[in-house]
Amino acid sequence: MRPENERKLAVILGLVLLAAAALCYTVLKPEAPEEPVRMLFKGSAGDVLFTHQVHIGEYDVDCASCHHNLDDGDEVYTCSECHEPGASGDDDVMGRTDAMHAQCIGCHEEMDAGPAECAACHATPK
Repeated sequence: MRPENERKLAVILGLVLLAAAALCYTVLKPEAPEEPVRMLFKGSAGDVLFTHQVHIGEYDVDCASCHHNLDDGDEVYTCSECHEPGASGDDDVMGRTDAMHAQCIGCHEEMDAGPAECAACHATPK
């Protein structure tokens, strides 16, 4: 076979494989887990990567421990729906930063597990 034909064959084969990979990627997507795996909380002191499945699975923390707004229903609300970004500005409802610190650090101290120092959770801001 001539070099030009080999090159054309290689390009065509590469395009076919690329198309097959793209098709498999879009059609065969894995199902999303019912519960989040990890969440990234953005913060001015550095971002915090929260591993949801570790807290639920390894530490056996129930949903209502963190999602304190669960009544008898199954709906889970995010912190931001009640807690405004930043520190507390309202006496009735804590700001999101203060609420997260109270929730996370408070639990870590109460259970004597997990980090309680800032740098242990917050990645250095860029």
